[in-house]
Amino acid sequence: MKDSLKTKPIYQFRTHKSYSAEEILAAGGTSAFAHKTGLTGRKQMEAIANIDAEDFLTDEEMEAALKILRENK
Repeated sequence: MKDSLKTKPIYQFRTHKSYSAEEILAAGGTSAFAHKTGLTGRKQMEAIANIDAEDFLTDEEMEAALKILRENK
């Protein structure tokens, strides 16, 4: 990657850092990246188990989101 193409880290959510595909590949792939960042499968499953029910999409919200995805393929 050329230096002129490097950008600042992208943050989609203020509390969650986003990583580029290049950063993940440079770490050695998805499994190596997860290990290096501490995002193990066990931690992910624990985080999912602790999500409040009110944080999930309703059936209507899910249908609307899927409709948008289908229309924008």
